[in-house]
Amino acid sequence: MILDNPDEVPQVLAVWLQIQMHASVPELLVACALIAFLLWLSALISGSEVAYFSLGRSEIELLETGESKVDKAVLNLINKPKDLLAGLLIANNTVNVSIVIISYYITFRGFSFGELAWLGYLIQTVVVTFFIVMFGEVVPKVYATENNLRVARKLQPYISALLWLAMPFIKMLVLGTQLIDSRIKNQSQQVSKDELNQAIEMTYEEEPAYPDEKDILKGIVNFGEITTKQIMVPRQEIKAVSNDTPFVDLLTQVTDWGYSRVPVYRESLDQVEGILYLKDLLKHAGEAADFDWSLLLRKPFFVPEKKKIDDLFRDFQTKHTHIAVVVDEYGGCSGLITLEDVLEEIVGEINDEYDEIEESQIKQLDEHVYLCEARVLLHDLSRQTGLDLGLFEDYLSDADTLAGLVLELAGKFPEIGEEIQHAGYRFFVTDADDRRIKTIRLEVPVIESSESNLESSGDV
Repeated sequence: MILDNPDEVPQVLAVWLQIQMHASVPELLVACALIAFLLWLSALISGSEVAYFSLGRSEIELLETGESKVDKAVLNLINKPKDLLAGLLIANNTVNVSIVIISYYITFRGFSFGELAWLGYLIQTVVVTFFIVMFGEVVPKVYATENNLRVARKLQPYISALLWLAMPFIKMLVLGTQLIDSRIKNQSQQVSKDELNQAIEMTYEEEPAYPDEKDILKGIVNFGEITTKQIMVPRQEIKAVSNDTPFVDLLTQVTDWGYSRVPVYRESLDQVEGILYLKDLLKHAGEAADFDWSLLLRKPFFVPEKKKIDDLFRDFQTKHTHIAVVVDEYGGCSGLITLEDVLEEIVGEINDEYDEIEESQIKQLDEHVYLCEARVLLHDLSRQTGLDLGLFEDYLSDADTLAGLVLELAGKFPEIGEEIQHAGYRFFVTDADDRRIKTIRLEVPVIESSESNLESSGDV
């Protein structure tokens, strides 16, 4: 039957009549065969990724006990996860991009769609995506999940060769990833710390059932940010004995101090020779006056000023010691720190029956006024008064105590009654002698709330 009117041709047939093939059949067959080969490679790479990274403890133990070269090679691959993952990702993306390029050639160079170009893009997107996802990703990954050890062993030679060929690109990718990861990690840690502090403040807007609970939680959050220099006992306050101290005098001094551990130095504190434990000394309390007590010394543990106290806490655990000598960049003794000092950053002040009851170094005279001993550490001062150390960042490099901060701010030795101001804070020297500042009155600026500001602005 012949149709005189072209409009009577079915619409579907009219669409296909606009599509014309330009490429030869052999060209199309070669292109399709190449795509099939690349899909096979994509399947092998995807399966390898799942196989290697899904190996459990039991499979790894089998590899460790195996004596074959393949097992050792597989272990070597999984022991370098970053290099392995980078190589597999580079190879898989290269293969998939190649599939897309060849399929584009087949679609738009092999055929002409005329006004139906959208149809070519639809075929290119849907068909190619389906084949890559189904046969290049889903099927091989499902199989590799069930047979991970077998697949890892079978594909080991090919994966090792792949990593060797792509090593320059792998190193570049791993290096770039490490740089980005370090920046993101630092930022996220800081954000996480701030968020935790905010959450604690919001949780304890009302008075907690246990008064110290809030401080303990905040101490845990900020634990890793504190250095030994911030909480150590300063050099000027260290109770230590010289190595030439007579035995009788030593017993008297150590008993009067009441400390369980005492540093022993030669000539000066910059030459600490050891730590004398009271329990070791008491065993020989009845010895003659000429007893060589230096034999009782234990090896000192030295730590730098900038060491974080969370790392120091782990060192105390591994080394089974409770005391460390803090040294500056020149190797001189700058202070002393104990396990008790570290724990106090979490649980607060710890006093036992042997501790002397001392008056607080910080006395609150008014809501915003404090009388402080000049030797108080800035870290403790900030914690108790709310002093924002960030406003004094330019002066903290050489200042650990309130006296040091005031000296840095003044640029000279201040006189009694002299006032030093900075960022709204006011410091008054209330007691001093020719050599050192003894007490300082601190006035903290009043920070008005937004509600009070609104109320005051609404007054007529």
